[in-house]
Amino acid sequence: MSTLKNKIDFVALVTTENANPNGDPLNGNRPRITSEGLGVISDVCVKRKLRNRLQDIGEEIFVQSTERGYDDYKSLSDRASGEIIDFENEEEYAAKACERWFDVRAFGQVFAFKAKGKDKDKGKGVSVPVRGPVTIHQATSVNPIDITSLQITKSVNSETTENGAKSSDTMGLKHMVKFGLYKIKGSINVQLAQKTGFSEEDAEKIKECLRTLFINDCSAARPDGSMEVVRVYWWKHNCEIGQYSSRKVHESLKVELKEGAIYPTSIDDFDITLNKLEGLEPEVYSGI
Repeated sequence: MSTLKNKIDFVALVTTENANPNGDPLNGNRPRITSEGLGVISDVCVKRKLRNRLQDIGEEIFVQSTERGYDDYKSLSDRASGEIIDFENEEEYAAKACERWFDVRAFGQVFAFKAKGKDKDKGKGVSVPVRGPVTIHQATSVNPIDITSLQITKSVNSETTENGAKSSDTMGLKHMVKFGLYKIKGSINVQLAQKTGFSEEDAEKIKECLRTLFINDCSAARPDGSMEVVRVYWWKHNCEIGQYSSRKVHESLKVELKEGAIYPTSIDDFDITLNKLEGLEPEVYSGI
């Protein structure tokens, strides 16, 4: 595989309709919002979905979710110390971890565990930081979102009662965004890619996973079809450090509500304008 040689910036436009794109556990699992009322999808949430898609296409992942775990390790520490045993120093461990796990060489990871290698090293604490080249911003909606809350009732017995009678109904709330258009922004740094071994082929896989981000991601909070990647913009610079700053590249894509569209209900209610950057044209892909 060829190591990445050109800086990359990207933006994905994502819509949500009658779904909860990223609930806040500290706020009753309501969709995350800023103080200005803009919807938020955390960078951690986006990377979780990318990891899931990478698993779907057969890549090995270090940070596995519980329902998608494919080995017998119960914690990240167990996986870190159990999978890589033979190493001379922290640099060698980092190199082997980057080679083994896609998400480590892409997003980075801090490994902290008790070594299980040679007798002299047993019980020795190991701390190995890896900085990944792929960075992702928290996604925010283009316009303030409208959150709808529904009262829901569970009318079945969760546990058997002493007298066999039906237990009391359980009340709850379900929250959803009526409609929102979110921008997921990110970049891939060449200097860090060279350190982790992140390749051109790896970058292509990130692109494809962005384009198909919500495949196999359905849940009660996000029914199939309620989340959609509308478009992915992929800027590949002609040098390592980039022809323009990431901020200038990301801001060259303007997304605004059309005049008179106060309550948007689809992507058609937005004007999407791509301001030209001399010498740098993005590849544009439709979602799936």
